Amino acid sequence: MNEEVKFIIDTTKEAMDSAIAHLSKQLLGIRAGKASPAMLSTVMVDYYGSQTPLSQVANINSTDARTITIQPWEKSMIQAIEKGIMLANLGFNPMNNGESVIINVPPLTEERRRDLAKQAKAEAEDAKVGIRNARQEANKEIKKLDISDDAKNNAEIDVQTLTDKYSVKIDEVLVVKEKEIMTV
Repeated sequence: MNEEVKFIIDTTKEAMDSAIAHLSKQLLGIRAGKASPAMLSTVMVDYYGSQTPLSQVANINSTDARTITIQPWEKSMIQAIEKGIMLANLGFNPMNNGESVIINVPPLTEERRRDLAKQAKAEAEDAKVGIRNARQEANKEIKKLDISDDAKNNAEIDVQTLTDKYSVKIDEVLVVKEKEIMTV
């Protein structure tokens, strides 16, 4: 395999790896029944006038399967944290005890579980689109190369094999997440 083709395939593999990594990160934010600090990863808090991720102004722990405790580093941040959680529209009702913010995570209804599974499928489809875009980009680059038609065809076959492999990986990640969501 010539160096240019190897570079294109390596670059494509990196792009596909990043699509899988992005999918994993997105799926962490989708709730699957038990309380997890990752559920609050999208929450932004007004910290002295600037929007700051919740994790940068407080310690977030799940004390049990149904409770998340948020311990702010400054007590004055409790109101802002509650407001940020409400604005994030996650369906949580934060309560504070003067020291920390507590979220009781309600059990998921069957309908909500199906909605979350659909959301996970949509994220997986976005990742597949990213992989197909990487394949398309690689094939464009291969067509530009000054190599024989046979070498171009072989390179395109290699890219397609890579695409198929990553599509299967996405499906495997999705199956695990759907099982996690649908388990009561």
